[in-house]
Amino acid sequence: MRPLRACLGAAAAVTLAAAGTTALVASNASGATTALSNRWYAAAPYLMPLDNNPPDAAAIMDASGLKAFQLAFVLAPNGGDCSPTWGGTAAVSSDTAVQSVINTIRAKGGDVSVSIGGYGGTKLGQTCADAASTAAAYQQVITKYGLHAIDFDLEEPEYENTAAIRNEIGAAKILQQNNPGLYVSVTTAGTADGTGWFGKQMLLEAKSQGFTPNNFSIMPFDGGFSGAASQTSALTNFNSILQSTFGWDQATAYAHEGFSGMNGRSDTGEYFTQADFQTVLDYATSHNMDRFTFWSLNRDRQCSPVDNNGTTSGTCSSVAQSAWDFAKYSVKFAGVTPPTTTPTPTPTPTPTPTSCKTAWSASAVYTAGNEVSYNSHNWKAKWWTQNEVPGASEWGPWQDEGAC
Repeated sequence: MRPLRACLGAAAAVTLAAAGTTALVASNASGATTALSNRWYAAAPYLMPLDNNPPDAAAIMDASGLKAFQLAFVLAPNGGDCSPTWGGTAAVSSDTAVQSVINTIRAKGGDVSVSIGGYGGTKLGQTCADAASTAAAYQQVITKYGLHAIDFDLEEPEYENTAAIRNEIGAAKILQQNNPGLYVSVTTAGTADGTGWFGKQMLLEAKSQGFTPNNFSIMPFDGGFSGAASQTSALTNFNSILQSTFGWDQATAYAHEGFSGMNGRSDTGEYFTQADFQTVLDYATSHNMDRFTFWSLNRDRQCSPVDNNGTTSGTCSSVAQSAWDFAKYSVKFAGVTPPTTTPTPTPTPTPTPTSCKTAWSASAVYTAGNEVSYNSHNWKAKWWTQNEVPGASEWGPWQDEGAC
């Protein structure tokens, strides 16, 4: 398993198909597919389909209302070469496991985007000779799975390599041109002032190539962040960077800006709760931002113990939660109300009527275990008694056996 933030780093979404645009129709093992709206791809949380104890996508869809997933990660083979693999080991060309997950999601009316890169591993931009060959490798992924969205996650260590970033940005531009309707997002690391030096150099590379994706997203975590206020501040600062880099006004910059968070405990011990996600979601929607996603669905469940002994896990969040709590914020960003999770109450069974015993008599003598009826209740004698009215005293000789 790669470092958690690598998983995390998967926030670079090249997502396809925007609302109001022509859907990309591609042929794959499942046949042609119809694109979802742009908003669903922009809301798709990350899912590792082969690692980190993959959850059942169908169960997540049923419980949360989620329709889109960001599958991670496509990398170069661990030994090098310019061909796409899942996680550096499983060739896309011969894959059946991820295809099965995609088929399940699509059969339920959902769809997927695929994430390229992440934190760790060898990236295709590092091993392919140029932008054209890098794009050709990614086109294999688009064609095989009939993708309507693709995600470029450009961060350490790749974004420190000028040639690699030139290849990735160039490939993104080629794919955007060759696949009409493709929704492309590029994600990079977040810092308190928006993004760091390498992130700014990546933006300048995009500008120099004349490439504008649907959004540039930052990951405001693992950098000394503390809750939602620090994240929204970083998003505000990143907006200013987008304005100054591309000459956009504030509204245009927000329309090309995205957020990719980490649910629960981050790799560096920061904590982001459901309340933090709600605050950032409110910020994103009120500023008309283009994307809201998180790393990851594999972590969208409670650890046992809840705090995971003070460590960060790739398979649970380290905060108190119900399964798929964080997925519901993505559903809200897509403009849909998540289903309620209140269990259907179990009906109270109608009791079978109990017949009444022989009526109590003031003159009769009763011993322990004798039963009588009085005031439509049955009573049992605790000890010898005579002329003591059943129920007259809490501490009396009679035990109430219920209505009759």
